[in-house]
Order: sequence, then C-alpha cells, then structure tokens
Amino acid sequence: MWGAGGLVAAVVLVLVPNSCRALREGDCEVCVSFLGRFYQSLIQDKVEFTAATVEKALLRYCKETKGKENRLCYYIGATSDAATKITNEVSKPLSNHIPVEKICEKLKKKDSQICELKYDKQIDLSTVDLKKLRVKDLKKILDEWGESCKGCVEKSDYIRKINELMPKYAPKAASARTDL
Repeated sequence: MWGAGGLVAAVVLVLVPNSCRALREGDCEVCVSFLGRFYQSLIQDKVEFTAATVEKALLRYCKETKGKENRLCYYIGATSDAATKITNEVSKPLSNHIPVEKICEKLKKKDSQICELKYDKQIDLSTVDLKKLRVKDLKKILDEWGESCKGCVEKSDYIRKINELMPKYAPKAASARTDL
C-alpha cells in the first residue's frame, strides 16, 4: 500500500509548479527595479532604517508612481485605493537590509500578480517611424509625457502633436530625427 501512496506523492510533486524556487532572470522585473531604487533613495536620504520610517517613506514614494510601478504599489497596499495592505512585508525586511530580490520572492508567494508585472517596451523616438505605430502607442507616448491630444481624430493628428512636443520632452530624439 505504501508504494502506491509514495508514487502519488511523487507525481503530485512533479506536476505542481514550485512557487518556492528562487527568482530567475527577468522574474519580478518591476518589483526588483522599483524596490531597488526605493532602497537606494532611503540610503541617499540617510533615513533611519526602522520598519515604521521605511513604511512611511514607501507610502510617500508610491504617491509619485505611474504605470506598472503604481500597480505594484497597489498590490502591496501602498496606495490610497488598495484593498489589501502588505506593506509590512516590504518595510520590515528592507529595514533589516534584506536584498530586494528576496523580498520580491517572498511577495510572489503572497500575491503572484506582483511578479507578473513587466515594463512596457520603450519606443526609441530617434529611430522609430511614427507612421508605422498604432494610435494606441502614439497615445501612450503622449500620456508618458503627461500630455493629451484634444481634438485629435486621425493618426496624423497624433503624429503632428508628438512631433510638436518632441523637442520639449525628448530633445535628443528630436535632434536625431531627419524627417522633421
């Protein structure tokens, strides 16, 4: 009887994905990057490394985030509209100088969505042909700059607006472009 039970246990261990393994390269991209920059900012600001001060600093840091990093802050409960709050899972280990990779690994066990976040691919404005981009991507460029295109109806309207604002937001890309 024991042999069949051992076989079942072995099959279960093989078929069930192992969520306890270490992070691979590229896993938790947003988490590792964001927490790494946050940790460096704490060191630069010479913050006292207690769980309470790190948590307060995290809440302040998250107020200025956008996109995927804001989503990460939402998942850990560092935004005002978050449903759950696991900020102590970040602040306590950071106050003890635990590596951010280990913190993200632990957060992955609590909420797998945290490690599913990936940064969007950056568009190289100096070489890209704006006419070949989708309107969605053109809108995203404007949104990243904090601009909108009121009255834009066609793709050419968005391209015109980007070309108009590029010297302000991406001067290197604007000077490198030859089609302007």
